Amino acid sequence: MQEKIDEILTRGISEVIGLDHVRERLLSGKILRIKFGIDPTSPNIHLGRSVPLLKLRDLQELGHQIVFIVGDFTGVIGDTSDKESERPMLLQEAVNANMQSYLKQVAKILDMEKVEVHYNSEWLGELCYSEIGEHADQFSVAEFIARDNIKKRLEEGKRVSLREMLYPLMQGYDSVAVKADVEIGGNDQRFNILAGRKLQAHYKQIPQDIFLTNLILGTDGRKMSSSWGNTINLLDTVQDIFGKVMSIPDDVIIDYFIHCTRVSMQEIAQIAEGIVTGTLNPRDAKLRLAKEIVTLYHSAKDAKEAEKYFIDTFSKKEMPTNVQEIIVRIHEKYSDAIAENGLAESKSDARRKIEQRGVSLEGEKLFVDALISETDNGKILKVGKKDFVRIVIGEKK
Repeated sequence: MQEKIDEILTRGISEVIGLDHVRERLLSGKILRIKFGIDPTSPNIHLGRSVPLLKLRDLQELGHQIVFIVGDFTGVIGDTSDKESERPMLLQEAVNANMQSYLKQVAKILDMEKVEVHYNSEWLGELCYSEIGEHADQFSVAEFIARDNIKKRLEEGKRVSLREMLYPLMQGYDSVAVKADVEIGGNDQRFNILAGRKLQAHYKQIPQDIFLTNLILGTDGRKMSSSWGNTINLLDTVQDIFGKVMSIPDDVIIDYFIHCTRVSMQEIAQIAEGIVTGTLNPRDAKLRLAKEIVTLYHSAKDAKEAEKYFIDTFSKKEMPTNVQEIIVRIHEKYSDAIAENGLAESKSDARRKIEQRGVSLEGEKLFVDALISETDNGKILKVGKKDFVRIVIGEKK
């Protein structure tokens, strides 16, 4: 039990606030109410979200009560925690549409029959101005604008709306409403989750302990984000998940093993050592990683078939070496680059070719919103059955 708890408190964790307190409570056997919330700002839950969800599963397996909050109210308002510019308000209709399959996606990780599910409009939609004023009185403007991203925006002369300042109050009040013992979230949520502790103390509740998980990078080496199209989604097809995992930069392989699988830490250390010493090819490590992730969200049978398909279709084919070069920009969409370089009749035709699995990079099929990353420089891009070009990153004339 203690070994399991120690791993929960360290694996994929950047910080635990209230460490001694929560360790004591976990070891005591007391059933804790573990809170986690997601705003439905897009229809898909991606692997970045799986990091705290897997942590919730670890705690659920120990018998703790998972309290899952769908932010149907906060999703409209918009969280600015990781944004470099103002996040626009969403229409309620868009939020409602996005969250249609959220519980189905979460069910790939958690036993939903044992999960307590709430929509935060239950309580946030009932608050009046005097109550909001009471919540706001617990915080200062200085605390809000001291956050790195807000401070940066203000220094750059960018607009920061008063609406954005209300978001932490809402997420904080969620903790009061469900009487959370622990809240789990990404480390970009630190300010919002700490707001829960402050409001709980105001309402004479024991302030929640906090697990802050690390963020993972997407397929293009930037933070995984739906707005950037660099995600691996829980509802992606078997082939898409496998292919996307095979396309990640080599330097994030171990991070993915730690955060997105439950391969033992001892075995992960051996994989890391093998990559460093050269006794294990990073490609083989990625094959193992892709199989683990596909198994988690589909099945072991699907993972085995996806591996065979990948090897038979891509890895055994020889790439030409004497090919034309095309100049592209980092973070440019592959669909745009294909169209601009005459490899498709238009951008829509380029997207169609990608959607139909007709475009590959070094033998790995691209997905429709794939972006060009720094690690793609020098790689061979194949469009259709006969067009091969070499990717060169630089400034276009």
